[in-house]
Amino acid sequence: MAEATQATGEKKVRPIVPFLKLGDHPHLVGKKCGHCGAVYIGNRVACSKCGTPGGFSEVALSTKGSLWVYSIVHQSAPGIPTPYVAAIVDLPEGVSVRCNIVDVEPDPAKIPFGMPVEMITRKVREDKLGNDVIAFFFRPAKGN
Repeated sequence: MAEATQATGEKKVRPIVPFLKLGDHPHLVGKKCGHCGAVYIGNRVACSKCGTPGGFSEVALSTKGSLWVYSIVHQSAPGIPTPYVAAIVDLPEGVSVRCNIVDVEPDPAKIPFGMPVEMITRKVREDKLGNDVIAFFFRPAKGN
């Protein structure tokens, strides 16, 4: 597959994490326990809520959530611009996702706890074959 992309010169896009689905309506996907309904991000061997092994189905997660935890990062690895807002966003399905908050001034006075946020995607780099790598972020929900 990688050789085919390189040989044709066709540029592709790929998600930065496997639980990000791209397309007309980008969204995150979770795994839902078939026994108790608990939802998780990432693959699971067993449900940590009810202990049932397997039986997970894929479920689309909401693109809107609430900001409850964040940190303004002022010092990072070389090449990573600072300051930026690292956060945990709570989604209505009962899962929390680690992400960066964008399109907001990194000032605690501008970032209230409980702020409604919405998911967006952006190109963050190109891979070795020149394909676009797409990441997800959250930003303040429009209209707030």
